[in-house]
Amino acid sequence: MDEQKKPGVLKHTRLPGDTHKNPTSRIEVYRSESSPASVRKEMPTVTASKHKPPRYRDNRRSNQPTHPGRLVPLKRNERDVHADYMQQDSLKVLHLGGLGEVGRNMVVLEYKEDIVVVDAGFGFPEEDQPGIDYNLPNITYLEERKDRIRGLIVTHGHYDHIGALPYVITRLGNPTIYTSQLTAGIILKRHSEFPHLPNLDIAIVDDRDMIDLGTHFKVEFVHVNHNIPDDLALNIKTPVGSVFHTADFKFDPEPLNEKPTDIEYLKEIGDKGVVLILSDSTGAEKPGNSISERAINENLEEIFKQAKGRIITATYSSLINRIQQLITLSEKYGRKVAIDGYSMKSNVEILKELNQIRIKKDTQISIEQVDDFPAEQITIIGTGAQGEERAVMMRIASGEHRFVRLRQEDTVVFSSSVVPGNERTVQKLRDLLYRMGANVYHYQMMDIHTGGHALQEDLKRMIQYMRPKFFLPNHGYYSMMVTHAKLAQEEGIPKENCIVPDNGNIIHITPDEWWYDKKTAPVDNIMVDGLGVGDVGNVVIRDRQVLAEDGMFVIVALVDQKTSEVRGSPDIISRGFVYLKDNKELLGEVRKRVKILVKKHATHPINDADLKDAIREEVGLFLFQKTQRRPMILPVVIEI
Repeated sequence: MDEQKKPGVLKHTRLPGDTHKNPTSRIEVYRSESSPASVRKEMPTVTASKHKPPRYRDNRRSNQPTHPGRLVPLKRNERDVHADYMQQDSLKVLHLGGLGEVGRNMVVLEYKEDIVVVDAGFGFPEEDQPGIDYNLPNITYLEERKDRIRGLIVTHGHYDHIGALPYVITRLGNPTIYTSQLTAGIILKRHSEFPHLPNLDIAIVDDRDMIDLGTHFKVEFVHVNHNIPDDLALNIKTPVGSVFHTADFKFDPEPLNEKPTDIEYLKEIGDKGVVLILSDSTGAEKPGNSISERAINENLEEIFKQAKGRIITATYSSLINRIQQLITLSEKYGRKVAIDGYSMKSNVEILKELNQIRIKKDTQISIEQVDDFPAEQITIIGTGAQGEERAVMMRIASGEHRFVRLRQEDTVVFSSSVVPGNERTVQKLRDLLYRMGANVYHYQMMDIHTGGHALQEDLKRMIQYMRPKFFLPNHGYYSMMVTHAKLAQEEGIPKENCIVPDNGNIIHITPDEWWYDKKTAPVDNIMVDGLGVGDVGNVVIRDRQVLAEDGMFVIVALVDQKTSEVRGSPDIISRGFVYLKDNKELLGEVRKRVKILVKKHATHPINDADLKDAIREEVGLFLFQKTQRRPMILPVVIEI
C-alpha cells in the first residue's frame, strides 16, 4: 500500500472505571506521519445507552431466485463449477441484498482466498410483514467463510448501507471497517446503543486513498456526490480487471457544503479499463438530470423571503446538506433554529463534533424556547416528512406536540420526496396542516427537494465515463434494474454483457466472459422484531396476516374427565372478528356445536390435540358459512 495513502486507524477504547452497565466510550484516531492529513486525531466521546442484547436465531431456508424477464437468460450463462472454488481464476460477485429491493444493501466480492464486503444495510418492512421493524441480509454465506474476509467497506452513512452492522459485525468476525470520517461517526453513534457488542475496528479513508485488502484486492476510494456528505465510490482492482462500484451517487456541478465529483478523474479510471461496473439504479426510471442543490437553495430562499411567521420544515434526518441549507438561510434572515426529533438531533450533534456543519454559537435554541422569540425569528427543523405517526411533523399537525402549536401565519416546508407506499399517509398529514391554516410547500409545487440518486441522463454519463466490459445494475427494484440495463445498451454495451441478477446469484467474471454459478447463497430476510432477530419466520408472519385480516376466535371449554361433557357454557372471546354483544345468536350456535363436538370426540383419557383439531375445523367451517370470514380459531380445553 502506498505510504502516502494509509488510512487513519480508529480505535474504540473504554475509559478507566467504565463498566459494562455504565460504559463511556472514547473514540480516537491515531495517525502516523504517513496518514492522510484530513484524518482527525480525536473523535467525539460517545456514551452508550442501555440496551438488552438481541436474540439471534436464523430462520434459514434455501432460496433459488428466478425471474422470467431477465435480459440474459440464466440457463445460457449457467455453469456447474466442479473445481475447487479457491482455484478459480474468476472473480465472484454476490449480492446478499439490494437487488430487486430498496435497502438491505450488501455486496460480496471474492477471488480465491480473499473476500471483500461492501455495505451492510437494513431494509424497511414490507406491507405483508406486520409488526416487523426491519429486515437484515442473511449472512450465512459469509459466516461460513469469515476467516477469509479481508475488510468491510461502507460507502456512506445511510441506514440502508450501515443499519445491519450491529447485528452482523461479530458474526463476520469483527473485520476492519473502512469508511469516511462522517460515516464512521454515524456508525459509532449507532454502535453505542449496543453496549454488549465488542469495540469496532474502523479505519478512516478519504478521496483517492488506496488500500490493499488481502493478496488480490486493491481498493481506491473516489469521492462522489449524494444527499449526505463523505460518499465514496470504489475503484476495486482485481486480477481480472478493475471493478467500479458507484455507491449511491448523482452528478451535481454546484453541490453545497462539499466539492463536486471529479469528472476528469472518472474518465481517467475509464481510460485505464473497467471490466465491470456496479451502478446505482434507484433513479433509472426517471428521465433527465438531477436538480442541483444550488437550485434547491435558491427556491428555499424565496420561501424565507416571503414567510411572515415561523418556518417549520420536515426532512430526512440523513439529509445533512438540506439541514445545512436551512441553518444557513435562517442565519441570513435573522432566525433562530430549533432542531427536533431524536435522529435529527443525534445527526446534528455528530456533525458539530466533527466540524462538518456550520452553525453560529447563538443560532441554535432548544425546542422549549420557540415561544421566547417573535414568530418571524424562528425556524424549526424536524423529522416526519413521511407522515410517521410519532415524528415531529405529525405531532405538530395533530396538536400533540408539547411546545409547538400551529398558527395560521406559519409556513410548513416538506423538503423531501414521498417514499413509494407513503402517499396516503403524507396526504393525510398535509390535509391536517391545511385545515389548520398553515402555508404548505412541497416538492410537487416547486423544486425544494432533489433526490440523492442519478437520473437517466446522469446514469448514461457514468456509463460513458467508465465504458465497462460488463454492466450490473444494483440498488433498486427489479424494474429499475432492467430499465438501467436498457440504458446501458443504448450506450453501446451489448445486451449479452448486461447482467441483471437476483440476490443470491453468484456471478463469475473473467476479462472476457461472465456466467452464473449453479449454486446460490441463501438470501431470505432475517427479520428484526423488537429484541428478537431472526426468530420471526414465515409461519409467524402468516399468523399475523390472518389476525390482521380476519381476527381471532377463542373458545374455552371446561370438560369433565369422567363424563367427557362440557361443564357449563363454553366461554368465547372474539378479537377483530365479530362484536359479541351484536352476535348472540351466532355465539349460541357455536356453543351448542362445541358441546356436541366434545361429547362426540372426547376419549378416556381425553386427547387434547385431536379434540382441538376437531373444534378448530368444524367451528371454522361453520363461521365461514355464516360470515364468509376465516378468523384464527384457538380452542382451549381444560379438564376438570
